[in-house]
Amino acid sequence: MTWNRADGRRTDEAPLEVACDESGSDGENLVGGNTDVFAHAGVRLPAATAEAYVREVRDRIRSPAEEYKANHLLREKHRAVLEWLLAPAGPLAGQARVQLTQKAFVVVERAVALLTGEDDGAARALFRAGPGAYGEERWREFLGAANRLLRVRGDGQPPPPVTEFFRAVDTLRAMGGPAGAPEVLERLAGSRQRAEAYRERLLDGPPLVPVLNPLLPAVVRTAVSWSAGGRPVVLVHDRQNLLTEDRIAWIVAAARSRGAALAGVRLVAARQDARVQLADFLAGVARKIASDELNGHGDVVLSGLLRPFVAAESVWGDEDSWARIGPRDEIPGVAARLNSAV
Repeated sequence: MTWNRADGRRTDEAPLEVACDESGSDGENLVGGNTDVFAHAGVRLPAATAEAYVREVRDRIRSPAEEYKANHLLREKHRAVLEWLLAPAGPLAGQARVQLTQKAFVVVERAVALLTGEDDGAARALFRAGPGAYGEERWREFLGAANRLLRVRGDGQPPPPVTEFFRAVDTLRAMGGPAGAPEVLERLAGSRQRAEAYRERLLDGPPLVPVLNPLLPAVVRTAVSWSAGGRPVVLVHDRQNLLTEDRIAWIVAAARSRGAALAGVRLVAARQDARVQLADFLAGVARKIASDELNGHGDVVLSGLLRPFVAAESVWGDEDSWARIGPRDEIPGVAARLNSAV
């Protein structure tokens, strides 16, 4: 047995391969896109075992499609196959995890952190006030303005994003709100200089890690989660345009800075790796189940089956839906801590 003297880990232990895929990516458009939840799944299974499970999914569904996706499993006529996949004695039990990200909460958390330096608690106070305190229309206007302020690529339409954001902040300030929210809004109102400096930096070129894109921090959290205990991990990830060589290097450095023994990230085509296909299945169905809960029409059976797979490190702001899908006796991870590498 040998040990890495720098960090105390064994150097002769074979890395654990975790296959990964995502669902619900709309880039930096977190409040006006097609989905309100982003999911990133990791699956730990031998390749041959994963291939056998994918074959069984195909045998049970019997669709002529060349490549199966999560939407096959989400059709009502295939409900039994989905329940089998997520069952406590099913193929993925104990071998998979999914990071959930509530997109609207990320917008609020990132705006509060970037402009005021406040932690997750301040963002939650404002987020949980939300439409209940300010009305659906004004709250959506605030979220949209915050999203446009922080995103790298603007739409080029007036008003300028800084002006629009602080106009939305002033609208909410005038309405007060429950404990905690007015204080956060006051701090945001005093942060115009930071906001202008942020937009000025974007003129020099897009940052390596966009503030709002949920994929990169989710990959880091996945690496940290699976390497708990110090075992080296290699992530086998579906190919993504965002996962450039420079960003993979950033992921590895960020994960290692948080104690993960991330040995590397390898990109593959999902169709060529059954483990990644299973990760795609889990990410897709988890996103849909979580979104249904978030919007008040969840399925108690599917939410109960999903719960064991949901990572406590998920970035989630809505308390009611989290109580139905999150790990029991856990609160979602502190976003300021989880996204601190961004």
